[in-house]
Amino acid sequence: MQDHQHHRHDGDAEPHRDHAADQAHRQDGPRGHGPDGSPAHGPGEAHHHSHDGPHDHDHDGPGSWWQRLRHLLVPHSHDSQAKIDPALESSHEGLRALGISLVGLGITAAAQAVIVVVSGSVALLGDTLHNVADALTAVPLGIAFLLGRRAATRAYTYGFGRAEDLAGIVIVVVIAASAVAAGWTALSRLLNPAEVTHLPWVLAAGIVGFAGNELVAQYRIRVGRRIGSAALVADGLHARTDGYTSLAVVAAAAGAWIGWGWADPVVGLAIAVAICFVLKDAAREVYRRLMDAVDPGVVDQAETTLRAVHGVRDVTAVRMRWIGHHLHAEADLVVDATLSLVAAHEIAADAEHQLTHAVPRLTSATVHTDPDSHPGAHHHTDLSHRRRNRQGMPNS
Repeated sequence: MQDHQHHRHDGDAEPHRDHAADQAHRQDGPRGHGPDGSPAHGPGEAHHHSHDGPHDHDHDGPGSWWQRLRHLLVPHSHDSQAKIDPALESSHEGLRALGISLVGLGITAAAQAVIVVVSGSVALLGDTLHNVADALTAVPLGIAFLLGRRAATRAYTYGFGRAEDLAGIVIVVVIAASAVAAGWTALSRLLNPAEVTHLPWVLAAGIVGFAGNELVAQYRIRVGRRIGSAALVADGLHARTDGYTSLAVVAAAAGAWIGWGWADPVVGLAIAVAICFVLKDAAREVYRRLMDAVDPGVVDQAETTLRAVHGVRDVTAVRMRWIGHHLHAEADLVVDATLSLVAAHEIAADAEHQLTHAVPRLTSATVHTDPDSHPGAHHHTDLSHRRRNRQGMPNS
């Protein structure tokens, strides 16, 4: 007769017996069986099945200008989780591309900052802060890679993946400060007009901002498509559309050149609004991560997978949370009360194995089985009391 028992799976656990079948399955492709060509898992590794293959977004065909304009006006994701996929995370080339492109954006922003000091253009100040804010949203990625790969300790038993969430709070504060600085400066200039000097340099800085973003975009897209990283390709497209914000600085300089003194602060205010969109996206994602939010569709997928396992009579609970860039799951299953402990354990092992195959980015799962005579966690306290009473042990 079986009773309540747990079965845990993670990347360091012993491989299951059916990994031999997985080995045959891995021979379907040269690098793995994911759509992005990411390496297949080996014995003892977590089961990563990527569903994040590269999306070939053609921005050079009909409608591309509308798509870019829409990207400027509609908030887009700055969630670091969305910037990571298995191909990027497992590729040194992808990580190097991310680092080099961030340095490129930093140099672009630094060059613009020098001209801001000389010219006093608030539109250029806003664009500089916008580029800095966008670049800063990638900082949690670096922290995640530096700390997230450290082994778990007795004090930090889940590892250090949540360090990214702490860094995200700092980034949100910095982006908020950038939005306030850009908006306040532009509003002050609008109420107290002042001449913008060195207009040719301001115009050149806007072009530099556009060129810097475009070079970064081309580099990320090229490397992303070569290694099969949808995240890197998407980030490249993001940089490309952000470059068009810099062209607004060119329009502001041209307006000031022909005597429209209001053009510079008005464009500065518009860019401050763009930074607010970045702030909104970043703050929402950080809040969701701190609150352990998970896409409900992923939870539904997990429940459907578990209910399809032979021998599972019901799924009473599924809990999931992000730890760094990986998901962890806990599930409570109901099985036949007449099963032996070994048979119930086999069902739990099969359930967690199918779960890690079906849910992308899920690397560990703890499966608990209840007999159908006592389904649900609310029976646990009574069962414990009855057992201790039978054995003459004090109840706590």
